[in-house]
Amino acid sequence: MLLCDRLICKLAKEQEMISPFVDKLSQKSIISYGVSSYGYDARVSDEFKIFTNVDNAIIDPKNFSPKSFVDRKTDCCIIPPNSFALARTVEYFKIPRDVFVLCVGKSTYARCGIIVNVTPLEPEWEGHVTLEFSNTTQLPAKIYANEGACQFLFFKVDEICDISYKDRSGKYMGQTGVTLPKIYSAEA
Repeated sequence: MLLCDRLICKLAKEQEMISPFVDKLSQKSIISYGVSSYGYDARVSDEFKIFTNVDNAIIDPKNFSPKSFVDRKTDCCIIPPNSFALARTVEYFKIPRDVFVLCVGKSTYARCGIIVNVTPLEPEWEGHVTLEFSNTTQLPAKIYANEGACQFLFFKVDEICDISYKDRSGKYMGQTGVTLPKIYSAEA
């Protein structure tokens, strides 16, 4: 079952599912954020990691080099043509064990050729969500900090999972900044 605004508000307040939580859609002269009819439009923070190839780095998810990005703390991020940036949500999420969350991009950015990608938020995952903004155009693209970036859709599950993200000590549990890719190290 897809959760409506009333149930999202209830979980946000009673279980601190979203913090800080905005209980109405803020939309005057900004890219909207806050609770909507059947979702929550989250904001992007002012912390960005912008892809660069200055050092001719190779993107390797198993051996990721932070040299692939430049860090910026700014009110707006300029993403180079055909490139991407990582950021994080302003909001910290604590997903209940009986909820599964999907994220979709906002139409305002999509209509500009900017795609937002986020993997699902699994039951009992918590943290700031790392967002990937892909600029699919041949022009520089601007992302506005502290404004809406994507919409989270919350689904109440029919049955509780046997093993949650927290139970298996997921590698991205409790992340608080823009989190780069990582894998578990081989155990001795």
